[in-house]
Amino acid sequence: MSANSFGSRDTLRVGDASYEIYRLDRVEGAARLPYSLKILLENLLRTEDGANITADHIRALGGWDPKATPSVEIQFTPARVIMQDFTGVPCVVDLATMREAVRDLGGDPSRINPLAPAELVIDHSVIVDFFGGRDSFVRNVEREYERNRERYQFLRWGQTAFDEFKVVPPGTGIVHQVNIEHLARVVMTRDGKAYPDTCVGTDSHTTMENGLGVLGWGVGGIEAEAAMLGQPISMLIPRVVGFKLTGELPAGATATDLVLVITEMLRKHGVVGKFVEFYGSGVSSVPLANRATIGNMSPEFGSTCAIFPIDEETIAYLRLTGRTEEQLALTEAYAKAQGLWHDPAAEPDYSEYIELDLSTVVPSIAGPKRPQDRIELASAKECWRTAVRDYVSGDEDLGMADEASAESFPASDSPAVPHSTSADEPHEKSAAPASGRPHKRVPVTLEDGTTFELDHGAVVIAAITSCTNTSNPYVMIGAALLAKKAVERGLSRKPWVKTSLAPGSQVVTGYYDRAGLTPYLEKLGFNLVGYGCTTCIGNSGPLPAEISQAINDNDLAVTAVLSGNRNFEGRINPDVKMNYLASPPLVVAYALAGSMDVDLNNEPLGTDAQGEPVYLRDIWPSPEEVSEVVNGSIGQEMFLRDYADVFKGDERWQSLPIPTGDTFEWDPSSTYVRKAPYFDGMGTEPSPVTDIHGARVLAKLGDSVTTDHISPAGSIKADSPAGKYLRENGVEVKDFNSYGSRRGNHEVMIRGTFANIRLRNQIAPGTEGGFTRDFTQDGAPVTTIYDASVNYAAAGTPLVVLAGKEYGSGSSRDWAAKGTALLGVRAVIAESYERIHRSNLIGMGVLPLQFPEGQSAGSLGLTGEETFDITGIEALNDGTGIPSTVKVKAGDVEFDAVVRIDTPGEADYYRHGGIMQYVLRSLLRK
Repeated sequence: MSANSFGSRDTLRVGDASYEIYRLDRVEGAARLPYSLKILLENLLRTEDGANITADHIRALGGWDPKATPSVEIQFTPARVIMQDFTGVPCVVDLATMREAVRDLGGDPSRINPLAPAELVIDHSVIVDFFGGRDSFVRNVEREYERNRERYQFLRWGQTAFDEFKVVPPGTGIVHQVNIEHLARVVMTRDGKAYPDTCVGTDSHTTMENGLGVLGWGVGGIEAEAAMLGQPISMLIPRVVGFKLTGELPAGATATDLVLVITEMLRKHGVVGKFVEFYGSGVSSVPLANRATIGNMSPEFGSTCAIFPIDEETIAYLRLTGRTEEQLALTEAYAKAQGLWHDPAAEPDYSEYIELDLSTVVPSIAGPKRPQDRIELASAKECWRTAVRDYVSGDEDLGMADEASAESFPASDSPAVPHSTSADEPHEKSAAPASGRPHKRVPVTLEDGTTFELDHGAVVIAAITSCTNTSNPYVMIGAALLAKKAVERGLSRKPWVKTSLAPGSQVVTGYYDRAGLTPYLEKLGFNLVGYGCTTCIGNSGPLPAEISQAINDNDLAVTAVLSGNRNFEGRINPDVKMNYLASPPLVVAYALAGSMDVDLNNEPLGTDAQGEPVYLRDIWPSPEEVSEVVNGSIGQEMFLRDYADVFKGDERWQSLPIPTGDTFEWDPSSTYVRKAPYFDGMGTEPSPVTDIHGARVLAKLGDSVTTDHISPAGSIKADSPAGKYLRENGVEVKDFNSYGSRRGNHEVMIRGTFANIRLRNQIAPGTEGGFTRDFTQDGAPVTTIYDASVNYAAAGTPLVVLAGKEYGSGSSRDWAAKGTALLGVRAVIAESYERIHRSNLIGMGVLPLQFPEGQSAGSLGLTGEETFDITGIEALNDGTGIPSTVKVKAGDVEFDAVVRIDTPGEADYYRHGGIMQYVLRSLLRK
């Protein structure tokens, strides 16, 4: 029970029910706090214990100075944890391994149990092997079970072995969409208490729940495990950016366009490590679905969260999605009692301010490799022509778009931007001259005899994918209506485009069927392929063999267009160099166009049966059309039906045989699930941390190296170290599956660390992929990063990684840190970090250091060939504080590196060799 220093414990009556609550108005300064900090304040009041959480912590938050540099550490205890299977499987592996470690150290293994509700949604494993047919969904699910049977058996065991752990089986939906549609409580009730729903998740896009007013964000799997085991998350009271919304979205602009504008604005503003909170008169005009889309993209801004307050729109969405009337009444009453209900006229104190008039948003896409690189649709053709030069060799013919052959993608067969003018009004052409661009036309004949020519810029993947947009019925209905109008005008997708529809919940296909729109999507090849992330996480599946061969034999710079949130290099498909994010309606449009080399403002999509040109503006549905279908085809009963027994699963799931018992029966022949090595040889007390001497550079990397670069989730190449390991263990190439699906096997994941095919390691110039130089060998030959690490380990040589700005951006991928640690890397020195990856490195016992302000490996003249000594680390052993810098000597270069252990809690994790070791020892002491 809380120490209740502020007398905040009270009773809230709602109807016939009574709940214990902790009133915020008992703390001086609470009323002026932003919404998100009020939720943190309640968390402290409820969990105050006089030791880890004290009255001083509560006063510090109540007296928050919005302009101050964050310096006060607090302990945040999330109400629940949510996971997806790529990150969830290693979490359960670690918990199962911890049970054995506790047993081996003389403890009770059954004490390793989630203490907070933990829910896992299997959504990352379905791959688009089959597309364009009515049986695509069934065939993809069958392949999913064939590939992942071992993993699914393991998760079913976990569901029976661990208390408070539930699994949503395959073929149900995407974790974040299932979260907002069903799992999120908004206001929690437990042990007679009512309090705000807070949730951390093992996926960076957990922030989608921010659209519902739920405070939460993505953490690494190792941090999530600690939260499940009752450990609070150590954090500094953050700066909060107030984002004021005014006006309304104009016709032709979608939620996707809005979120790409916000992403661009906040990346430029700089919000890494900060909270973002939306307020103002425009909030009420933003539908909940759009709020969820904005919240989902918080990792693309770089912020910790991007939250909307609770209001009438929140309640209406909860009612639509089938929450009980009792839950609705409690949510509204609690929010109003605690000052958490949105007041459009109020302006809380914020650290920084930014504003957007929604009426200024225009149709946009983002690419070719980062979600923050927004391009206005009217400029997309010219921007692609400029960007493509970085992806092609210098010997292509430099031609003009209108010189393309009729069999590839002529200028007369490409789409136009949505426009308010009617079809018979003149449309002003761009005055800018079309610039030349490289051509390399390659003839292709498909198995069915279809022939065409591929060129640079061909859209070979058009995917309606990712919960970011598939949770939003407005853009999804918009895409379907556009498909209907296109079919009615006689248009079809180009034959080289791999099309797919992978919505985030079964509700989407339900309202498509009810509205009679499914046949039109299928006519254009957008058949249901699965309820999962698919293309957005690299599970796009193989391209048709003839197309793949043409691309690779001729080094074509082809493109993918997807309605997702991530378009990093090497992520979507190994054959595709350039990736663009777009709204679902524009994904359909690009499938019709077949190329990025189109003037989307002026050029027709094609011609109808009468030979008349058809422009995108001619078939773009109006907001009124979309709203009419949304209102007429979506009802509460659909959500009640689809989520009635969501944890039960189908016959396939229920028939999986599982072992029993408190500890798992590991199969030594398994290539999917193996006992983790983190606790091997661990004692009950940690060894002192030591300085680093004689270290070598494993990788010297540039800016914006993502967790995809560090630990790819996609396909495993046959000649890679991971591929060789699998073949040596009897796995055929066709059964390799993906790195993400094999995260329960550390042997695969160590070999897959830094194995992204687009990684550029500067100490191995001229290479692309997971290569480095091995300085244990004469002449320091180029070899794979894994093979070099084995030799360094044998020689007793510690390793470091050098990097540029935004190191570790992207997904909250714990294996990016786990793999780094298991390769033998003791420290990373970067110009700056993304929040989650820096935390994960500490959680695995890797020291994150930062170059002095304004300096870099380049400015210091570091080549990566030096031997590194890092001293001053041992100052952490006395437990009295964190050194601000440590001394780095690299060859003849010396500098003071900033220690990026930011809180005392993180220092404890580092001293113990990682967060899991710290938690395990804490449990043993209790």
